Amino acid sequence: MALKCVCIGGCWKTHQSGAANFQPGNSGLIMNMRYDLEKCRKWECCYLGALAQKAANPIEDDKKPAVTGADSSGSITGVQENESKGLINLLPKPLSALDLSSSPSDGSKVQVAYQGQPGAYSEEAALKAFPNCEPVPFDEFEAAFRAVELWIVDKAILPIENSVNGSIHRNYDLLLRHRLHIVGEVQLQVDHCLLGLPGVRKEELNYVISHPQALAQCEGMLDDLGVTKVGSPDTAGAAQKVSLEGRRDTGAIASSRAAKLYGLDILKERIQDNDENITRFLILAREPIIPGTDGLYKTSIVFSLEAGPGLLFKALAVFSLRNIGLTKIESRPLKQCPLRIVDDSNEGSFKYFDYLFYIDFEASMADPRAQYALGHLQEYARFIRVLGCYPIHTSRNS
Repeated sequence: MALKCVCIGGCWKTHQSGAANFQPGNSGLIMNMRYDLEKCRKWECCYLGALAQKAANPIEDDKKPAVTGADSSGSITGVQENESKGLINLLPKPLSALDLSSSPSDGSKVQVAYQGQPGAYSEEAALKAFPNCEPVPFDEFEAAFRAVELWIVDKAILPIENSVNGSIHRNYDLLLRHRLHIVGEVQLQVDHCLLGLPGVRKEELNYVISHPQALAQCEGMLDDLGVTKVGSPDTAGAAQKVSLEGRRDTGAIASSRAAKLYGLDILKERIQDNDENITRFLILAREPIIPGTDGLYKTSIVFSLEAGPGLLFKALAVFSLRNIGLTKIESRPLKQCPLRIVDDSNEGSFKYFDYLFYIDFEASMADPRAQYALGHLQEYARFIRVLGCYPIHTSRNS
């Protein structure tokens, strides 16, 4: 009889197929596997032997190549350049994975890691979620994850999907690779601004620098200007580059906050093609929150399925049968062993992809319906992990 393993933040005990170990009742969350964090740390999941090495193996990078186009000539000198560099030198520098140490925070203020330079939209999201926090910039998403794991910062915030560009697959992969927990979400209205050096008019620009997604989201305005698009790792970094290089023919697409930080003029506001440009961010922490039954909660899980026809339909039906709404489903190829080989005496052998499925559903883990649904899902899944249960963010303006 096949063994199965279900994870919640850490892991649930391995047991025999079909013997779902859930006992919800009137007292709310009554499961043999409760939120016992000490036990969760001791139990480790087996993903057909493949995921045991996942934390030690690199994940493919999904970054897009930058578009080139501008040269480095035409820099201005003098007081304006020196003042800009002096201002930028006061800003915190993004850390890399090599910069991380094990020194704990003094706890005087919540420290929130984000990817990018000061002035990035992720920093805005951190300040929206925690108005009195200390945002800590990192040069990569991976470094932000590790900073939380090593107790350098208290939490991390990362973008997971955008209403225009869709899901950010890199961060889905990192959610599985690392053992952090989703403890919240925040939605941010993204308003792109065209920035330039003080006194420059937008008609003078020949080049515009920004993240490739920001360039794509403002394609209409950029085409009207007839400028060359230049890729950058992030929007705030593009604003910093324009400020440091001092080129009057080069602008940047970034936030209004970035304009203030780097001493640039806002040449035009809200330049995105789609006014309703919203990014959803996840808040990550070392420990899960204990969900309640009051208020609206969302639970995020990841699972893979056994072989067989109709299993994805059956897996999703376990939620519908209990009147639980799904708000998100995302599939990612299983990177450790993406191909499944099937032998058939009549057709020969062929290969097809194995997938991981990421699901968000509207129910608290304290809700017996969610417990029964996961117990039912276990009949079809080879692997289940609960990534987090957290309050639903109902408005991007709150």
